[in-house]
Amino acid sequence: MRVDFKEKITTRKPSWLKKRLPTGPTFEQIKTLIADSHLHTICEEARCPNRWECFSNRTATFMILGNRCTRNCRYCAVEHGPNGRPAKDEADRVAKAAKAMHIDYVVVTSVTRDDLNDGGASFFAETIREIKKSNPGTRVEVLIPDFQGNWDHLHTVLNAGPAVLNHNIETVRYLFPTIRSKADYDRSLNLLSESRRYAPEIPTKSGMMLGLGETDNDIEKTLYDLIEAGCSMVTLGQYLQPTKSHIPVDRFIHPDDFQKWEEKAQAIGFTGVASGPFVRSSYNAKKLYFEHRQDVSQPIPT
Repeated sequence: MRVDFKEKITTRKPSWLKKRLPTGPTFEQIKTLIADSHLHTICEEARCPNRWECFSNRTATFMILGNRCTRNCRYCAVEHGPNGRPAKDEADRVAKAAKAMHIDYVVVTSVTRDDLNDGGASFFAETIREIKKSNPGTRVEVLIPDFQGNWDHLHTVLNAGPAVLNHNIETVRYLFPTIRSKADYDRSLNLLSESRRYAPEIPTKSGMMLGLGETDNDIEKTLYDLIEAGCSMVTLGQYLQPTKSHIPVDRFIHPDDFQKWEEKAQAIGFTGVASGPFVRSSYNAKKLYFEHRQDVSQPIPT
């Protein structure tokens, strides 16, 4: 049965979703560095509940190609609307900021730019190369849009040699038309499959939000679909309504249930799993990457 979101009301958050917000000198330093570099982070634009923790730990997920998305998914806090041409020096600024933050594992994502000829693929590739050039030995994970199913654009990103190719499925199949009207469930699965076919040495990763109206059977089916697409790492987190104009939460999943989903995902073949109420796509990304590497007994590239 489909969910009628109009009938839903936002439920008060349970106790396990209350979180201390650490601040201090490091938090302010990273926040200022990003602002002074004229960069965007998904941490701030998507109102991530972990941004205080991550900034305090000197990490952030850089968001390139502007701060407005050409799509308008009903769960996402990132602003929707037209963007200008991406800044030519953005890749260099991201690389310099990563170096100043002293991080050796960088996550780069973007807004979806359906208005660009290549969907922004060339800017992803340039950013990967600039980070590696300025920060030798640094690994770069990219969280990419679907490029409207153009695999040449996907290959452009893969040819730059990211450590991980991340593309979020976000939700289950039957919810896509309601909350991701311009996206396509099978297109996302095919992107992950094509990435594994074209660059099998680069692990693929995906993520899901729970609490949007999906059933347990829906979640399990999606996990199996991701495994079949060659995805080796997965993140599962609680959907939180960013504003009153976004889709309300259907239900809050208990931490014990997230633990069960982690065990289930591991049992069906994922080599890296992060599952919990506050888990997001790039949360503890470096830790998940190394867990995956150890699990599959692959040498860690330098």
